[in-house]
Amino acid sequence: MIQAVPIRIGLIGLGKMGQNHLRVLSMLKSVDFRFVFDIDVTAARNAAAPYQIPVADDLDAALGEVEAVVICSPTVTHADYMRQAALHVKNIFVEKPLAETSVAAKELVDLASARHLNVQVGFIERFNPAVRSMKTILDKSQHVISVDFTRTNRLSSRITDVDVVTDLMIHDIDLALFLNGPVSDVAAYGFREGSMIDLASALLTHVNGRFSRIQASRVTEKRIRSIEATCLDMFVDCDLLRKEIVINRESKIRQASSEPYVISAVSETVSVTPQEALLLELQTFVASCSGIKVQDTPDATAALAAQLICDRIRGAVAP
Repeated sequence: MIQAVPIRIGLIGLGKMGQNHLRVLSMLKSVDFRFVFDIDVTAARNAAAPYQIPVADDLDAALGEVEAVVICSPTVTHADYMRQAALHVKNIFVEKPLAETSVAAKELVDLASARHLNVQVGFIERFNPAVRSMKTILDKSQHVISVDFTRTNRLSSRITDVDVVTDLMIHDIDLALFLNGPVSDVAAYGFREGSMIDLASALLTHVNGRFSRIQASRVTEKRIRSIEATCLDMFVDCDLLRKEIVINRESKIRQASSEPYVISAVSETVSVTPQEALLLELQTFVASCSGIKVQDTPDATAALAAQLICDRIRGAVAP
């Protein structure tokens, strides 16, 4: 069998998430890792040294030598880096959110369309094996009524440029759109400890009649990542941290012909194969660079849809 030629790739941004991408990309045999770039040259050299990856000082020249680029820089720089990268490469991975504002995100969607770019956006929860199993279960349900998403994490000192809606809630907004489809109505409330929203709760009404209830908080003293689905035929409890899914059903059992029915609760634990979501995410991107498309991969249009819902939630939260 002939081995495929590895994809020449570069990485922009070496903060915490960028270093995670650096670790995973350096593991992939399908990647020819050509460069890393960060405006903090010292930080870039320190991060890249263990992997023996070159640090670029001229980004345009470095982009001219690769087929794909991964952008993990701060949100405010996403649009500029994507426009710069689009002059050289067709394959671009951008961490979420796509851009700082939905207006800028729409411009990038138009750019991707005009230049026929292959764009993937970093909604990593789509690649959580528990989410994939959850979607399969809900697709087989008789009737999904509502899906509840909870995501809490005490404020990290590294998050200073975005509110909880963009920092945490946007992941579950994307999942709500992924699992339940387009949204027709949005209601929300929130709490601010300072100038930014630190807790938000939203109710999304979907075009298909389903509801998504989403809560995100970075003032809660407990880390939670959960999805709970209420269906006519079952209740599904999914813990994204432990990657565990439990299906709860109730059945009527007649003990004898002369006796009434007895309600019996049945719980079924679904086996979820442990896999690193970031590895799956980047493998999907690298495969797409070779023309192998994976269904339900979040692209620029999906990222814009999530960002527009973020805007509606912020608009509903009293200042």
